[in-house]
Amino acid sequence: MKKIIYFSSPTCGPCKQFGPIMDRISQTGILVEKVNVDNAPAVAAAYNVRSVPTIVVVGSTGNEIGRSVGMLSESQVRQLFNQG
Repeated sequence: MKKIIYFSSPTCGPCKQFGPIMDRISQTGILVEKVNVDNAPAVAAAYNVRSVPTIVVVGSTGNEIGRSVGMLSESQVRQLFNQG
């Protein structure tokens, strides 16, 4: 199943603003897996995440099909998810 992996940190200002957008997206049926990079540095390293917020769109086979670093609007996140 296709999903978004959302990498963030509780100490990141942009993440605090972006979090509610990702929460709204998850309530529409898009699977959003949240990863706190402070608690899961190995997961962040596995996806080569160097700054937050970062979203990675993963296809049903587990392959990365999209990525964005920094804040996006809700429509931009949906567009990234749908293009993959």
